[in-house]
Amino acid sequence: MRRLLTFSSVLLVTAGLVTAAPAASASDITTELAAIPRLTVVSKDPAPAGFQFFKLTFTQPVDHRHPEGRTFEQRFTLLHRDSSAPTVAYTSGYDVSQTPNRSEPTRIVDGNQLSMEYRYFTPSRPEPADWSRDLTIWQAAADEHDAVQALKKIYRGRWLATGGSKGGMTATYFRRFFPDDVNGTIPYVAPNDVIDPVDNYNRFLANVGTPECRASLKALQRDALKRRDELGELAKAAAAKKGYTFKTVGSLDKSLEIAVIDSYFGFWQYQKASDCASVPKPGAPAATVWNWFEKVESLNSYSDQELDSVVPYYYQAAVQLGSPEAYDSYLRDLLRYPGADTPRTFVPASVRLPRFDYLAMPDIDFWVKSQGRQLLFVYGSNDPWSAEPFQLGFGSRDSHRYFVSGGNHGSSIAQLPPAQAAEATSAIRRWAGLPESPASARSFAGTAPSGFPDFDTDQVLTERPRL
Repeated sequence: MRRLLTFSSVLLVTAGLVTAAPAASASDITTELAAIPRLTVVSKDPAPAGFQFFKLTFTQPVDHRHPEGRTFEQRFTLLHRDSSAPTVAYTSGYDVSQTPNRSEPTRIVDGNQLSMEYRYFTPSRPEPADWSRDLTIWQAAADEHDAVQALKKIYRGRWLATGGSKGGMTATYFRRFFPDDVNGTIPYVAPNDVIDPVDNYNRFLANVGTPECRASLKALQRDALKRRDELGELAKAAAAKKGYTFKTVGSLDKSLEIAVIDSYFGFWQYQKASDCASVPKPGAPAATVWNWFEKVESLNSYSDQELDSVVPYYYQAAVQLGSPEAYDSYLRDLLRYPGADTPRTFVPASVRLPRFDYLAMPDIDFWVKSQGRQLLFVYGSNDPWSAEPFQLGFGSRDSHRYFVSGGNHGSSIAQLPPAQAAEATSAIRRWAGLPESPASARSFAGTAPSGFPDFDTDQVLTERPRL
């Protein structure tokens, strides 16, 4: 069962478009941060020239409905450029990167970035943990609301919210529950599973790409399941080397089977159409097949150790977010564990799963269509998660939705046709209170400042979360 993450990062160079006030000195901004209630400056780490990078914790209520109750420490990072510049609230929907990295909107507005670790991703987890009460989309939105309001004491300019994949969903939910906190929201590759039992994903997967590519992927999957004993030995050896166990899913064999099922979805999520040429033929050497799966969907993806860091996502998928139906009808005669590829399989038995909340996603969907404003959604036409996208409606205002042709889960504004990229960029800059410069003044490029090679990297394509 697939899971999501952040989005493609591309630098926008806008020569002469931003006139910045003199930046506060390192001691000034550190002192200002230290004066914010509930905020702790853990460290100030190296950053590219012109920026300061801070690791922070923020004391949050475990239950925002009862702020006087228990608390926990939530991790944040702050990329500071200038307190007078726009600020972008960013989250991956998972943990938070501990190195400086800018989202695409942050580059477009040449601003600051406050990055949040989603609650329940360790170490930002209350102890003891009451998953059913405290891990909801509203509680996470309230986390972001509290932090943004606190930082507005320093960053008084306009704010934007963004995120990719699960982070894009999070940015949308944050805007729904706290619509006045930011001036614009830019979700990337964010699925919108309005009614979980009604699934469009399999229809999408049956038609994406060329018939030849789809056939080659399915043939490899069938071949892998027929050779599961042979591939299972390779998986067993790799698991032993890494100390992997499989208590949550039940067995290495079950993990392997689910990974084979998911490899079709995973291929279209992160690979390019041109990669179809590298799909091994049935009967290829086991090592060749193993290496292909390691690139696309490791056959040990569902070990306890791989699952441990993402259990909160699977929990949320099982109780609020929804998830795709497994695309496996053409494999049914080879399956030993039919029906196992669901979020519940990946949540430890020690975590109680309440009934699915069938009202959560329709509420978000209706708000986007009826009251959403200053929203800009970006999708990839080949990304399976775009099969159920957010849709603008009768009440949406000053909002946009774009699809990158042939794009995958790393789709970005920079990959759009020039006219659309210029339109999207102008909207974001306008929401940030900046000049809407002509398209000819813009160029898109990635950069790697000396000593910071990942500053403008695509975190989604680097970390490749399942959602």
